[in-house]
Amino acid sequence: MLKKEKKYIFIGMAWPYANGSLHLGHIAALLPADILARFHRLKGNKVLFVSGSDCHGTPISLKAKKEKISPEKIVEKYHQEFLDNFKKLSFSFDYYGKTTALEHKKIVQKIFLELYQKGYIYKKEQTLFYCPHCRQFLADRYIEGRCPKCGYEQARGNQCEKCGALLNPEELINPRCKLCGTKPIKKKTEHFFLRLSFFEKGLKRWLQEKKTWRPNALNYTKQFLKQGLKDRAITRDIDWGVEIPLKGYKKKRIYVWFEAVCGYFTHSLIWAKRVKNKDIWKKWWKNENAWHYYIHGKDNIPFHTIIWPSILLGLLLHLPDQIVSSEYLTIEGEKLSTSKNKAIWLPDYLKNYHPDALRYYLTVNGPETHDADFSWQNFIQRNNNELVATYGNLVNRFIKFSLNNFSGKIKNNLPIEKEVENKIKNTFKDSGKLIEDAHLRQAIKNIFELAIFGNQYLNKKAPWLKIKENKKSVEITLYNLLQIIYALAILLYPFLPESSEKVLKSLGVDKKKIKWEYKKFNLKNKLKKIDILFPKLR
Repeated sequence: MLKKEKKYIFIGMAWPYANGSLHLGHIAALLPADILARFHRLKGNKVLFVSGSDCHGTPISLKAKKEKISPEKIVEKYHQEFLDNFKKLSFSFDYYGKTTALEHKKIVQKIFLELYQKGYIYKKEQTLFYCPHCRQFLADRYIEGRCPKCGYEQARGNQCEKCGALLNPEELINPRCKLCGTKPIKKKTEHFFLRLSFFEKGLKRWLQEKKTWRPNALNYTKQFLKQGLKDRAITRDIDWGVEIPLKGYKKKRIYVWFEAVCGYFTHSLIWAKRVKNKDIWKKWWKNENAWHYYIHGKDNIPFHTIIWPSILLGLLLHLPDQIVSSEYLTIEGEKLSTSKNKAIWLPDYLKNYHPDALRYYLTVNGPETHDADFSWQNFIQRNNNELVATYGNLVNRFIKFSLNNFSGKIKNNLPIEKEVENKIKNTFKDSGKLIEDAHLRQAIKNIFELAIFGNQYLNKKAPWLKIKENKKSVEITLYNLLQIIYALAILLYPFLPESSEKVLKSLGVDKKKIKWEYKKFNLKNKLKKIDILFPKLR
């Protein structure tokens, strides 16, 4: 729970890499960003939700060479696909950009120069791995070998996928070129280093206050700091990336892991220009009372809890408050592998299934504190038993009965039963606390308990049996059900925006006017017919 009410909420969603389609594992890690953004807007807070496509780096350059097209065409293809997919999933970005944007490049170069002038970036001669067969210096991720920490044989030169340790290529045992398998040689070259060692004490003090991070991020960061921070090179011998803003380095670029995390700040400034209020970004980045969430997968923890906070300390900008780092999503019990095509690709899913069904499943079965598995059988069962039979059934039964027996007109200001009122109030209160702390799985379960309660209330009152004998009591029953359904439409809006908007439209409610609060609801006009919210799957 936030220590005190925060009015300026920053939501930073990790930047998907623009060299291939998104899969369900990506969405499982990124979806909490949109849920949090929508929730805080309902709370009346000023939300800035930014992200973008990560477009630089060696993998894109190599893929472009392999396909004999320019890197620009590769990233533009996937950037446009990402935009389309996120739109279909109802992600509500304030700004979604890309790291190839000229404005982004210029601001990154300014950040580089400021840190360089302050002494937080320095240059040093370095001996790096060079592949004599490929005739090029090897990017860290294109050097493989045995991890010195856990012994994993396919560890990359920048990070071990198995244990998560941040590595330097020279730490690998028996290194080899991932592209051709050749044993690389070492050659001297000059690079720029981020002085992480200088920020170690500041990061330790900062970390002491962090009690509400997800356990994987907190434990990993504590352990990493305990080992001591080493300075890391932030430039590479590549030709696809942001140019170094100093003379004599035309063949080098700012490394993607430094440049991409700066995108949270650069795109806040770009957004400020777009809304024609160039200094408004300070409300989030120069404000101690702002609250910053960062949403990403497990493999991105060190970049958001070590690298980016170090840069922010150097720039005197707001540090992360809440790290929302998901574990991994498996598919039918098997680990996702994009290289082996073991994944459910988002474009394929969206061609065949309801976007809110995926949002629901990846929340209620999300990898919050441990790995989660996507099973088609379980997905279908949850869709049919929970979205269709519990929530959708309640809404459709209520509206259909009201239209058939009262022409959709429900009297206003009728008595609300105490049990109904308390259930709704408690659901808003308890679920709100859970969402603020990013316990989204439990939050949506709590909300669905209200839907279960609504079905039980409807069955208990059985208005279809009383309609001819006691119409007045039936009207009271429907008025109470109206309160439950109106509340559910608001409570589920952060999670299931498309279906919530359909319910609100049926109730004659403008989605822009809803708030995260319990408030007695009266119909201004009669109910409108509503389509089935969720199709049953077989």
